[in-house]
Amino acid sequence: MKGKKADIFQNILRNSSSPWMDGSGNLGNVAISSRVRLARNLEDVPFPHLLSGKDADLVLKKVFQTVGRVGERGFGGPIIQTSLSDISPLDCQVLVEKHLISPQHAVSKTGKGLVLRYDESVAIMVNEEDHLRLQVLRSGLELDEAWVLASGIDDLCEQGLDYAYDEQIGYLTSCPTNAGTGLRASVMVHLPALAVANEISRVLTAVNKVGLVVRGLYGEGTEGQGNVFQISNQITLGQTEKEIIENLSLVVKQVVSEEIRVRETLFKNHRIEVEDRVFRALGLLSNARKITSDEAIKLWSDLRLGAEFHMIPGLTISDVNEILVLSRPNYVQKVFETTLTAQERDIRRADLIRKHLSSKGV
Repeated sequence: MKGKKADIFQNILRNSSSPWMDGSGNLGNVAISSRVRLARNLEDVPFPHLLSGKDADLVLKKVFQTVGRVGERGFGGPIIQTSLSDISPLDCQVLVEKHLISPQHAVSKTGKGLVLRYDESVAIMVNEEDHLRLQVLRSGLELDEAWVLASGIDDLCEQGLDYAYDEQIGYLTSCPTNAGTGLRASVMVHLPALAVANEISRVLTAVNKVGLVVRGLYGEGTEGQGNVFQISNQITLGQTEKEIIENLSLVVKQVVSEEIRVRETLFKNHRIEVEDRVFRALGLLSNARKITSDEAIKLWSDLRLGAEFHMIPGLTISDVNEILVLSRPNYVQKVFETTLTAQERDIRRADLIRKHLSSKGV
């Protein structure tokens, strides 16, 4: 990637804000974002884990050609296409931290690629677990809107790609748990009140019992750092896309309702304690000279609760959400364009967060 698009890509990597995390959208005070992801494979081509290097390159070329024909109009905005082999290891990790590729996709870059809309709301991972992983991100609880866009792009891509499809099963995928619709929908929620009230286990256990799965901030295999959890469907076979999205939306609304109920109770009965927690977080983030990524995300959770309650004049949810990106280890290194020790990262991270909050007048 060269010239103007290379510069745009680097700006995306350095940008600590994204439209899908701006706090807008339905129930945006609790639901951080919605994601719809479609898994697709090409017919008569081995799944990615069995691909030779030559076949992987052919898949990548075919996908890029098809995406080129779909164009900006089909994607709803200008896009970048790049092979991961043309991206530095650090840049790949920044993409992971920004939820634009998976940790698995960043491990080995041979024959892998990325299609990315400039505003980061649409991305296609090429040759991850499946030949295509198309994702759409939206702020708030906006699964229907995300699905409409993802489905439209998928239909346009299918005109140029022969998908592996069975009349009885549906779309064929590398992992059987994704077969059928190939649809994984998820909503990222912030649940600090339920955590403080020790009700988080009760609510998340109930979610699991209705066939949904709960993961941490970065998906499978991660913990709920900063009281952030991803709720997603577990079943892709035997249900329509509409049923999957409606069921997930209904359950997320119930979780959000529980969180808001507990927030109101906490604020009514323990207002001083809640305010103290929020302003202690603000004080530390605004003044610390050294801070770890784990500490930053814990404080971020308390500060976001304050923004959700409109406690701090001039500080929006979008402003607070930027700290999620600013505090990530690889993003810190990207900003300073140098290899940093863990201690140096802690110092630079604190500096970035202080300057960010100061620019917002707090």
